[in-house]
Amino acid sequence: MATHERETDILVVGGGTGGVAAALAATAMGARVIVTEPTAWLGGQLTSQAVPPDEHPWIERFGCTRRYRMFRDGVRAHARAHLPLTPAARDDVALNPGLGMVSRLCHEPRTAVAVLDGMLAGARTRGLLETWHHLEPVEARVEGDRVTSVIFRGGHDGDLVEIRARFILDATELGDLLALGSVEHVNGAESQAETGEPHAVDGPAQPMNVQGFTHCLAVGLDRTPGAHHVIARPAQYDRWRDYVPRLSPPWPGRMLAWTYSHPVDLSPRTPVLLPEEAHEPGTFALWTYRRIIAVGNHVTGALPEEVTIVNWPQNDFIEGALADVGTEARDAAREGARQLSLSLLYWMQVEAPRPDGGVGYPGLRPRGDVTGTPDGLAMAPYIRESRRIRAQATVTEQHVGAACRGVARGAPGIGEVFPDSVGVGCYRIDLHPSTGRDNYVDIDSLPFTIPLGALLPVRVRNVVAAGKGIGTTHVTNGCYRLHPVEWNVGEAAGLLAAHCLAANTEPHAVRNNPRALADFQSLCLRHGFELTWPSTVHAV
Repeated sequence: MATHERETDILVVGGGTGGVAAALAATAMGARVIVTEPTAWLGGQLTSQAVPPDEHPWIERFGCTRRYRMFRDGVRAHARAHLPLTPAARDDVALNPGLGMVSRLCHEPRTAVAVLDGMLAGARTRGLLETWHHLEPVEARVEGDRVTSVIFRGGHDGDLVEIRARFILDATELGDLLALGSVEHVNGAESQAETGEPHAVDGPAQPMNVQGFTHCLAVGLDRTPGAHHVIARPAQYDRWRDYVPRLSPPWPGRMLAWTYSHPVDLSPRTPVLLPEEAHEPGTFALWTYRRIIAVGNHVTGALPEEVTIVNWPQNDFIEGALADVGTEARDAAREGARQLSLSLLYWMQVEAPRPDGGVGYPGLRPRGDVTGTPDGLAMAPYIRESRRIRAQATVTEQHVGAACRGVARGAPGIGEVFPDSVGVGCYRIDLHPSTGRDNYVDIDSLPFTIPLGALLPVRVRNVVAAGKGIGTTHVTNGCYRLHPVEWNVGEAAGLLAAHCLAANTEPHAVRNNPRALADFQSLCLRHGFELTWPSTVHAV
């Protein structure tokens, strides 16, 4: 097996949401960048994982970087240019293409692919950016406190590729570079004795206790009378049909059922599938939650059916982890998550009870044309929790938890204002059921800032976290893991690496010297970052 060698200024390992943002920022500064990605699509959560953006209440006005806003504007422009929208939808400045509930910008993964590709086009044309797909990192070379190169396997020929770079950014979904490069890191749930967090583990740390991951699924609904799109019975259907998750506090019954634990108070919640089945006020319809194609936005007869993303409580996978396990266990977890999502679809098609007294929705069909796959499953699983660096600064519940800071939900207030802020974000502390058998933890939090120190390992000098692997805890990962924050983190990492190249310095020197930090924060502002929140925000 041959090993090919390459060299660049900045290597971005992982072409997800943070990796793309890092490449945009670094190339804008004139740095040469190589981005590696294990799937066919760049964008991660936005594309290959098929997760519409989870965003905070103020996103239309403030609370993100200028480039993330360009992405959002691009999604709407793409829809107006290429979709048969109604005049009202076309004229809506806040167009939500899919009319989904989870986001003001529910859209198809392919739309995000197109928009991101357009945003990266200039850097490619200038010869500053290369994107290499279907590569998995398998080894890292280390000299002292530096990672000098990363070795990948994959590509068209299956050969090895070694890429050397002055700065290496970890934008992988699981913090793979941290493990390969012997970068001090944490996995799973920390002990309350270590962090002091009210919602941390009471007792020893639990490194293998991580949030469940989800293999999302795009599904359409053919309303033609007699429509029948029932898939082949999944290989693990019998297992998942009878599966009752063992959680504390308990789950209300079988996983493949309409009833699940309400994330906030853990009471049983029973939604309906379709909005027309919601006969009682306030009844939740799963269909509209992450709907990405909405007939209501399109001229009559232009679209045969709506499409939604199945990323629901019923297909969160907790029976295995993906990090720090052997290959066999990792592959089994990945296949188990796929089988769970397919089993949920099959159950809905043939067994799910309907409000009219019947069973099954045989008109449901997987939409692989939307996800770029043969079965409608996303290209890659949606991973909520990564390995996390032991960082120069670690964000804890005390920094952002509303109760910890004495702020009631809906009351004015912000989280800890970190003096080394390189961005802002906001989301509830939202922990999904975990491999450690914890049920949901979903608690009020405050709009927060992103400390530069959370991107920097305590020791390693040239590695910067550019995704979910920043210095949060198991608890605060629950509010720092969403799309706009991952984008901001990645963009800050890319800008920092390029700035260090230009100034012939290192990331730790930038953060730990007041004048150098002020200069970098000024650079962030010039690039359209927001470093503080206005006084009009409140706990969510």
